[in-house]
Amino acid sequence: MMKLKGWNKVRVLALLLPGLLIFGIFTFYPIVRLFWMSFFKWDFGSFFDQKFIGFENYRTVLSDQNFRVAFTNTIVYTLVTVPAQMILGLLVAMLINSITHAKIFFRVAYYLPVITSWVIASLVFKYVFNTEGMLNYFLTNVIHITSQNVHWLDSRWGGMTVAMLLGIWKGIGWNMVVFLAALQQVPQSLYESASMDGAGVWQRFVHVTLPGIRGTILFALVMLTIGGFNVYTSTKLITDGKPGHETEVVLTWMYYKAFSSGKFGYSAALSFIIALALAVLAVVQFRLMQRKEDD
Repeated sequence: MMKLKGWNKVRVLALLLPGLLIFGIFTFYPIVRLFWMSFFKWDFGSFFDQKFIGFENYRTVLSDQNFRVAFTNTIVYTLVTVPAQMILGLLVAMLINSITHAKIFFRVAYYLPVITSWVIASLVFKYVFNTEGMLNYFLTNVIHITSQNVHWLDSRWGGMTVAMLLGIWKGIGWNMVVFLAALQQVPQSLYESASMDGAGVWQRFVHVTLPGIRGTILFALVMLTIGGFNVYTSTKLITDGKPGHETEVVLTWMYYKAFSSGKFGYSAALSFIIALALAVLAVVQFRLMQRKEDD
């Protein structure tokens, strides 16, 4: 019996070993290597002669005005897109959950933007909002609201607004699917009891629906916050940081410093600053949700 248990352990380790090796080589080692790089002057000019500079890269990042702009843009992007995606996604999920016919059609229709390529969607939005694009043509030549083209992408908040609209549009479907699955798990008897007690639509939503999907709300909030900080493709393709790096987000700025300026140590330090900020934010979100549950 003891030999059989020992053989089972060997088989389990043999099954786990390939996955652990892949994780170690492609995930754990790059993280450790990147953290080590953040303490060195590591750029194109000193690629084979790295100099240990301690926390200098971190100080440089935090004192960099362009990083502050990129970080602010990322915060604003997250604060706007995350609530909008969750509210609209929950609204769509509740509407689909309340109908009896064509549920599959509406689920597919709202989920199509999610599986649409970020590259294609970003280029389409850039074409629509370009100075010579479709929206300006509609405004000037079709409904004649203005006689001059609007420069949507030539300002900081104009470009960021277009990127945020794209992020919201693509995220509604994902939230719809997540919240729809959660809504279907709320017992129908709770709604019936609330209705018998005289609760209206809003009261049933506040006292039955929201408590019933609280865990899903937390899950969506954390995942979307991480996604907001990871925004890259849309801003890179729509504005590419123009004008004057004013529409950079943290990932586009990190890419620029690493592969355009050759400051790999700077970019490594920046990545860990963002990772720390995300970790703190996730802990705060969990604590707030747990406090609400206790109340």
